[in-house]
Amino acid sequence: MTDHPITIAPNPHRIRVMLGGTIVAETTRALTLREGGMAPVQYIPREDAEMDLFARTEHRTHCPHKGDASYYSITAGGVERANAVWSYEAPFPKVAAIAGYLAFYPSKVDAIEEFAD
Repeated sequence: MTDHPITIAPNPHRIRVMLGGTIVAETTRALTLREGGMAPVQYIPREDAEMDLFARTEHRTHCPHKGDASYYSITAGGVERANAVWSYEAPFPKVAAIAGYLAFYPSKVDAIEEFAD
């Protein structure tokens, strides 16, 4: 197996996720995951998301580097987006820091904003 670099670092900025004109998550405790040549992904603690807007779905995926992901749909401001959010409940030890955090598909939310406060 070839080397597959993954780094996880605390993001010092404020991250805000919007859908339907509603803030569905906002945190200053995000973790930025960088994987190979892919765009960085912000992982947000569940405590900083409006979990009452989220509904777990049956959708699952497997990543050979991170493990099994579960998915959530979001409904906010009259907009519903299926499987817009994923989470690794029990990721592989190499990426254990993201356990239980939430990540959002940029194409399925209105915005993922980053503020330097």
